[in-house]
Amino acid sequence: MELPFISLLPYGILFIISAVSLSYLINKHKYSLSSLNNLPPGNTGLPLIGESLEFLTTGQKGQPEKFILDRMAKFSSKVFKTSLFCEPTAVFCGAAGNKFLFSNENKLVTAWWPDSVNKIFPSSQQTSSQEESKKMRKLFPLFFKPESLQRYISVMDVIAQRHLASDWEGKQEVSVFPLAKTYTFWLACRLFLSMEDPEEVQKFAKPFNDLAAGIISIPIDLPWTPFNRGVKASNVVHKELLKIIKQRKIDLAENKASPTQDILSHMLTTADDNGQCMKKIDIADKILGLLVGGHDTASAAITFIVKYLAELPHVYNKLLEGKIKLQYACIYIPANTYMYIHVGLYICVIKYCWMTEQREIAKTKTPGELLNWEDIQRMRYSWNVACEVMRVAPPLQGAFREAMTEFNYAGFTIPKGWKVS
Repeated sequence: MELPFISLLPYGILFIISAVSLSYLINKHKYSLSSLNNLPPGNTGLPLIGESLEFLTTGQKGQPEKFILDRMAKFSSKVFKTSLFCEPTAVFCGAAGNKFLFSNENKLVTAWWPDSVNKIFPSSQQTSSQEESKKMRKLFPLFFKPESLQRYISVMDVIAQRHLASDWEGKQEVSVFPLAKTYTFWLACRLFLSMEDPEEVQKFAKPFNDLAAGIISIPIDLPWTPFNRGVKASNVVHKELLKIIKQRKIDLAENKASPTQDILSHMLTTADDNGQCMKKIDIADKILGLLVGGHDTASAAITFIVKYLAELPHVYNKLLEGKIKLQYACIYIPANTYMYIHVGLYICVIKYCWMTEQREIAKTKTPGELLNWEDIQRMRYSWNVACEVMRVAPPLQGAFREAMTEFNYAGFTIPKGWKVS
């Protein structure tokens, strides 16, 4: 016998969709009423979700630029309007558009993150992006100064050797992107949390992948959505991080851990201007953000380097003399909150190529001797290749900002509260 509430389910869903759509239309009207006839050309797409699905889909297919280029050709090569992540959005195009946004940071526009980010990073709702940025700049310069980075090289070398031995050597074919993510995540866990055990790192991997996928997604919290899976995964990873933080505080108190051994210890022992140390939940959020940044940006750069080496034989022949057949995946790189892993990108990249430069350096090393800073400085051609790849295929698509006040650009009005990218 059919249950009574099942027959009412379609009406309930219709009511929810109608209510959400009405809310969207009200907000859209509120943002654009003052300058309705002078907005940039474009299309806002479907109610609520706008053009988010197409934006995400083109990225997942490995063609994130298609969304932008299609609308530049159809509407304007300078700026066009759309709707992304439930928000009216103006997309600034070309070098002039980027220069305008960068030169007016905290004047006309300020950093903004979708609601999905706030749900996955709960403490990000407590302070403004400007305040968070200032905190992070004060917290990390000493830890990431050149002298500090130099001491990480041997650690990176060891992890790279272990990873290549376990996941690359002896294989006729490998898929680069999944392995690159495994390597960069392992490296980030080691540098940020002093995790040595690969099994302990792997415990983070599965929920972390769901979390990363949910960061830039449509913020609809239903069981089958990437956003819902991301929120659940965030809760799991946060619990694990809080356990690690609790144990590290005990180890620091008992002198079993050093205040300078990694970023976690640095956060636990560094006070702000008021003499207050960070709360555990805030530390967990910051560590999580660092892991996200390292997970996506460095692994994307590595994958694209291998891709272009495969497509450009003359560069490949100069750099690479290996016998492994390399298979790369088309990938989408979301605009993430944290970018700090870039300081270690050099090592992440060069260890993925058996390069002539490295072989020349290897001749000067004794058995078991690890790389040092002088060795890295000699790898000039390798670094040039990495830089050129990142120019052609940036690891990040970009970031979002919010208009702090109504302003004009290229003859069009951008209303206050609109998101810009």
